[in-house]
Amino acid sequence: MYCVCLRKIAAVAGLSAAWLFVLPAWAEAPMNVDDAGTLAPGAMKLEGTLSRDDKTRGGELLFGFAPMENVEIGLALTRAKDHDEAPSTRISGTGVGIKWVPIQNETGFSLGWSLAYGHERIRYRVADERHVAKELALAGLLTYRFENGQVLHANLGGERVKEKGEKDNLATWGMGYEWPLTHKLRLTFEVFGEEKSRPDKAIGLRYELFEGFKLSGALGSGNDRSFGQVGFAWEF
Repeated sequence: MYCVCLRKIAAVAGLSAAWLFVLPAWAEAPMNVDDAGTLAPGAMKLEGTLSRDDKTRGGELLFGFAPMENVEIGLALTRAKDHDEAPSTRISGTGVGIKWVPIQNETGFSLGWSLAYGHERIRYRVADERHVAKELALAGLLTYRFENGQVLHANLGGERVKEKGEKDNLATWGMGYEWPLTHKLRLTFEVFGEEKSRPDKAIGLRYELFEGFKLSGALGSGNDRSFGQVGFAWEF
């Protein structure tokens, strides 16, 4: 499933201040931690999110489909503005990702991995400067589904970011938990992070309005900032 999700943190204006928006968000909204699961063969999914990370505001539109069993492909478009300076920095990006989960179970363990590539165009209007950032991310995925409907997720991987001729390699990780409040409403908890930074924590809700269509929202904090998102997901 998508959200991600994977969503990276814009902490400094060295290597892209827009990591939050550079890659397709794989995790099912509102989570940043991904699940080890894919759409059914032939199924498709459309997702939209509006996100805020400190003074950066933006959105993502993602289309996903499953060409075969245990495989899911995603294509993403992102737009954002960083209001830390005036005039604001403008960010636009595209991304593509593939997710393969060969072991999937309704209860018990599911195992797989995801690979995503993002290409981002950044315009620093205050300095009239433009450049491109690129990111490649690989993650191992583990999900454990309990018989009572609770779900535990774990991610472990790494990413490479290239901007202005500089490269940065970072390890990434995440732990997430889903708690069913009702048949259609779920409470989500997660903690996630990357090398060279402290963990981020978030709490959210996901509600299935009708079969295949979900609404979600989350709030979080970490690394001396707050962040949040609202969105929808439609499987068909």
